[in-house]
Amino acid sequence: MKQEFDVKIKGNTISVSQGTTFETIAERYRDEYDSPIMLAYFNGRYRELFKRISEDGVLEFVTFREKSGFMTYRRSVILLMLKSLHSVKSVETKNATAHVLFTMDNAYYCELFSGDTKIPVSGEMLSEIENHMRRLVKEDVPFMKHTVHVEKAKKIFTERSLPDKKRLFEYRRSSNVNIYNLDGYEDYFYGYMLPHTGLIGGFELKLHGDGFFLKMSTVDEPYGNVHEMKFRPKLFDQMLNGSKWAFTMDMATIGALNDRIVSGDMEDMILAQDAVQEREIAQIARTIAEDGSKKFILIAGPSSSGKTTFAHRLSVQLYAQGMHPHPIGLDDFFINREDMIPQPDGSLDFEDISVLDIEEFNNVCERLLAGEEVDMPTFNFLEGRREYRGKKLKMEEDDILVIEGIHGLNPRTTYRLPDENKFRVYISALTQLKVDEHNCVSTRDGRLIRRMIRDDRTRGNNAQTTLKRWDSVGSGEERHIFPYQENADVMFNSALIYELPILKPYVEPLLFAVPKDSPEYPEAKRLLKFLDYCLPYPSEAIEKNSILREFIGGSCFNV
Repeated sequence: MKQEFDVKIKGNTISVSQGTTFETIAERYRDEYDSPIMLAYFNGRYRELFKRISEDGVLEFVTFREKSGFMTYRRSVILLMLKSLHSVKSVETKNATAHVLFTMDNAYYCELFSGDTKIPVSGEMLSEIENHMRRLVKEDVPFMKHTVHVEKAKKIFTERSLPDKKRLFEYRRSSNVNIYNLDGYEDYFYGYMLPHTGLIGGFELKLHGDGFFLKMSTVDEPYGNVHEMKFRPKLFDQMLNGSKWAFTMDMATIGALNDRIVSGDMEDMILAQDAVQEREIAQIARTIAEDGSKKFILIAGPSSSGKTTFAHRLSVQLYAQGMHPHPIGLDDFFINREDMIPQPDGSLDFEDISVLDIEEFNNVCERLLAGEEVDMPTFNFLEGRREYRGKKLKMEEDDILVIEGIHGLNPRTTYRLPDENKFRVYISALTQLKVDEHNCVSTRDGRLIRRMIRDDRTRGNNAQTTLKRWDSVGSGEERHIFPYQENADVMFNSALIYELPILKPYVEPLLFAVPKDSPEYPEAKRLLKFLDYCLPYPSEAIEKNSILREFIGGSCFNV
């Protein structure tokens, strides 16, 4: 048996003894990285630092500032919190478990439950849990990983009163499950862990209502500093209400969703959620109509949130209220491409507000508000120029403009228009679904899956291209969209709790086509593994006006 292995790292080849952990090698190189090392990437696969070398290969280290390393840190903090809750249980939390419901500004919002009963959290309780977490970090306790048969895993989580984890494993194709153990506390997680608690940086528990936020470090700050989160009340209410609705409908997790598919009850659930969304859109239209002063409906939201379909459906409801809506896209007010200022790499940032001709947009809206007939522009993306094709518009008494674009809620965009004539809508796909009690489904992942399907179908961009651009899209959203979401008069959640089974058959072939030697392959592989939790469901049951049709095709609207 070979006792030494050749490992290529940073352009050099080193000899490594069999059984050496990746963490041991990382210690030799940690000063060459600008943030702590969280994971290894060896021969095209992520490896946890406690894993051992058993072959020749190419090694890279993944730091806290990279997405997969950042998520490894966050996952480890969650397990640390759950272990500490389990260890310090008081009389009132004797049978309690924490449900990790969603993220907001890089913090996790959690609530405590005993069965289906929510247990109010106190400041004293949180202090006790946090102190225990800090003690475990100081003691540098190892995260242990072992493989068990799926039936044993189901038994473990049944005894621990974690039914959603048991439900998840009912549909497990593999016969084995990887379980993490921290100081005797066992749990299942979707993703990787740190080797021991001593590597965990900053964290803090903050009371909020009956629940609490688990705050952590972020990639924009020194590792160990706790991020000062920006609490957004409108966004929080929207996400909490979505979680409550999913819980009430017994559709909060992927296991529950799979149960619906197997039992044949899926179509009723689709109809129920569609009815909820249509009721919300109708209520927005009623609010606008009853006010009587609104002339500019401004719709903004991040990529793949379904803005275009929402604008059409809102227009239908405005018609039903006796109004005459006219759709306008802010993209038609782009300046000519030749006048756009290139980025340092030579590319054009179409998400920056500087590419909008704000003065012309405000001039057109003011003239329309004054009752003038206006020649409306259309931006020719092929030629990169704004064109006028004889499309005239004049607003009558009951006419209203439905304006869609990512900068719709930025005050600069409509700075010359009277506030009393504006109604602002923020739309995003804030998924209500979780993998299980302790593993959230990322809202960004949901939008990414939507976008990959749409871009492949309508824009000629394969999944690899979409994955390559996704981080840049996210940076643009952080700069240009999210800071203004609380300016909205109303928020609309376009996520459909049933959409993952619908989208799965469309996106899996696209992800399998990502080349294994490409930088985007690890992310494609991660998404494929995530989709493996979920059963597929045919799209024939999806109505033609559904937001999903904007992505999978077959919409009755021009999207």
